Amino acid sequence: MLAWIAAEHDNKGLPYVVIDKPAALLLLFSAKGEFLGQTPVLLGVGIGDDSSPGVGAKNLADIGPAERTTPAGRFVSKFGRAFGHQRVIWVDYANSVALHAVITTHKSEHRVERLQSPTPDDNRISFGCINVGTKFYTGKLTPLFQKKGGVVYILPDTKSLDDVFPRVRLLPYVSAAAAS
Repeated sequence: MLAWIAAEHDNKGLPYVVIDKPAALLLLFSAKGEFLGQTPVLLGVGIGDDSSPGVGAKNLADIGPAERTTPAGRFVSKFGRAFGHQRVIWVDYANSVALHAVITTHKSEHRVERLQSPTPDDNRISFGCINVGTKFYTGKLTPLFQKKGGVVYILPDTKSLDDVFPRVRLLPYVSAAAAS
């Protein structure tokens, strides 16, 4: 995936992140493709790669556990306002999926502790949004994404990489053409 993004310049000159859902990990890159860091993430509690139809229009209390998925795919993302006027990076606005600093409102969820745990086994807690540590969000993501936004690539849980990113299978041909 990373080689394809670089070879195809798919990020279109924007900074980007690649989120590996099975590993619950975010990798951050500059607009030029320079690796800038990684951090654990919290993801939607539901396993799957698609948002449920109409989930973005529902009240949080009406969203069932199976509907709380973080969708896989390529998303052109920008800052915007969310509930409570909080600034977030909107990944999929129509389905209310954002990338934001970890929320600590409900102490019983232990979100900060989940981010700090050594395995991704407990990183499924959100309604579909992607949560990162506050220091990483404000110190690394915000400066890169605040002006023009960026691209967020979310790797799948259950679908194949080819199903979500069919153009990635062209990488061997792209590489061969570039070499000649």
